[in-house]
Amino acid sequence: MTDLDHLTQSLARNLKRWRQERGFTLDALAARAGVSRGMLIQIEQARTNPSVGTVVKVADALGVSITTLLDFDREPQVRLVPEEQAVRLWQTDAGSHSTLLAGTEAPGPLELWSWRLMPGEGSDSDPHPQGTTELVHVTAGVLTLTADGTTHEVPAGTSACFESHVPHGYRNEGAEPVEMTMAVAVPAPR
Repeated sequence: MTDLDHLTQSLARNLKRWRQERGFTLDALAARAGVSRGMLIQIEQARTNPSVGTVVKVADALGVSITTLLDFDREPQVRLVPEEQAVRLWQTDAGSHSTLLAGTEAPGPLELWSWRLMPGEGSDSDPHPQGTTELVHVTAGVLTLTADGTTHEVPAGTSACFESHVPHGYRNEGAEPVEMTMAVAVPAPR
């Protein structure tokens, strides 16, 4: 079984588990997440590899982290995530990528990411649930952060914090790669 097969199977198993645990029908979750019922069925049957945007929408609608959707093996209080177990969720031919390093569910979903954006590349995100906060620390290059239509330049050595319940995105408009670490905190479901 390939890594992609393992990821698809984990996502199928965990989506169904969390949907049922939350008491959502397929129709209710589809409406809440803004994705089609057919897409949810395909994911739960491990017949598709959905986009990162779709996985984020479904995780947000369930009130869980992407980590929880991809792997639900509960371990002891301290969980080590070796480099080879980090999950690269997207990448481009030019070398941009984002990697989910670790995540937890207490008190609400909390994720730690490593990002690399090559010159001229970027990633946009739909709004997350109200109360979601993102922290970014740039270690190389100059990040162009856009939140709710306002652009901010974030040079290496600088951190940014913002509420991400608004449209937002990350771009590299410079000539050298941008490297950054990001933490995303989502409020616990109500």
